[in-house]
Amino acid sequence: MSDVIAKRQTAEVASTPRVGVTVQTANQAADALGHKMQVEDFSLYYGAFKAISGINLQIVEGRITAFIGPSGCGKSTLLRSLNRMNDLIPSVRTDGRVLLDSTNIYDPRVDVVELRRHVGMVFQRPNPFPKSIFDNVAFGLRRLKLSKSELEDRVQESLRRAALWDDVKDRLKTPATGLSGGQQQRLCIARAIAPEPEVVLMDEPCSALDPISTLKIEELMMDLRGRYTIVIVTHNMQQAARASDYTAFFMMNEQRSGEMVEYGPTGTIFTNPQDKRTEDYITGRFG
Repeated sequence: MSDVIAKRQTAEVASTPRVGVTVQTANQAADALGHKMQVEDFSLYYGAFKAISGINLQIVEGRITAFIGPSGCGKSTLLRSLNRMNDLIPSVRTDGRVLLDSTNIYDPRVDVVELRRHVGMVFQRPNPFPKSIFDNVAFGLRRLKLSKSELEDRVQESLRRAALWDDVKDRLKTPATGLSGGQQQRLCIARAIAPEPEVVLMDEPCSALDPISTLKIEELMMDLRGRYTIVIVTHNMQQAARASDYTAFFMMNEQRSGEMVEYGPTGTIFTNPQDKRTEDYITGRFG
C-alpha cells in the first residue's frame, strides 16, 4: 500500500498510546490477527470547533468493526476521516495520524484519489449514478484501463459478491434508478468493491431500508468479511451485535467533542462493558 499511495515515503508506525483495559484487549487482538488501519491520537476540527478528540484504535484486518453512539458524537466524522472524505469541507483540519498498513494517509504526498480506491465508501442512502447498472459498477474500473472482457468479468464478479447478479444479469443496460432501494444499496456496494479495495466504509447503509433489505445487507457484509476489512456506522444496536466482530462506542464530552469511550470485541461490549456509560447506552437508558 505504501508503494502505491505514499509515493516517496513509508511512514514509521508509532507505538500505541496507553488506553483503557477494553481498548487494550481489542488492540491486542488486532496485533494478533493483524490490523489494517490504526488511528493515533486523531482529532478533527471544523474551524475552531473540535468535532472529535484524541481517538486511538486499531481496526482488525478482515473483520467488521461497528461504530455506535448517540447522534452527534463523531461516528460518521471519524468514518469519513478514514478515507479523507472530510477534505471536501474547506474548514476542516486534523491532528494525529491515520495509518493504512504503515502509511499515514494524511501525509501531504498521498494521492487521495488512489487512497479512495483502496478505502471505499458506501453512503447512508443508496446513490446510484444516473447510468445503467453496468456503468455504475464499471465507473471506478474504467480508470484501470482494462480490456472489454476484463471489465465485463470484473463487473459480473462484483455483482455476484454483492448478491445482485441473479437479479440484474438480464438488464445490465437498464437504468440503475429502476432498482428497488435494497437493490440500489447492493449495487452501491458492488460499485465500491469493484476496484478491489482493502477497506470498505459503510455509513449507516441500512437506515433507509426495510427489514428484509436490511437483513440482506447484513448477510452480504458477513459474506464479504475476510476478503475486505469493513467499518460500519450504525444506530441499530441489534445490527451491531449481529453483524460486527468489534465495536467502538462514542459519546460527546463536556466540550461537545466526540470521543471514544470503549472499544473491544462485540460480545464483550454488549455483555460485559467496562464503562457504565456504554452499558447505559446499550440498554437504552439514554441515546
